[in-house]
Amino acid sequence: MSEHDEQKALFDWAELVTGRFPELERMFAIPNGGDRHPVVAAKLKAEGVKPDIPDILLPVARGGYHGLFIELKKPKDSTPAGRATKGQIECLADLGDQGYFAALCVGWDAARKTIVDYLGMSDAK
Repeated sequence: MSEHDEQKALFDWAELVTGRFPELERMFAIPNGGDRHPVVAAKLKAEGVKPDIPDILLPVARGGYHGLFIELKKPKDSTPAGRATKGQIECLADLGDQGYFAALCVGWDAARKTIVDYLGMSDAK
């Protein structure tokens, strides 16, 4: 699965369990990655899209945190796994210093487990 497929799987799961866990309705993707036409990339940059910002935000406070940021990477399979850049790792650390729970998750299921733990949900599959 591509990183896109991993993220889609996570949001598909969230949609399935949102009825039981309405907090997941607030979770959204941050469109800061991927290959784009240079004109589109320039427009997004002008609108404030920045490199190294995590892929997903769940703006729900829990356990003393303001919200949950997730940098999602695909697991290693027949192709090399996506690796977090130095900038992404630094950004996650900075967000942690600002009172957010910020996690690097390899694969959608790891992200699901992080969300479940963060929200204090029973393991919602």
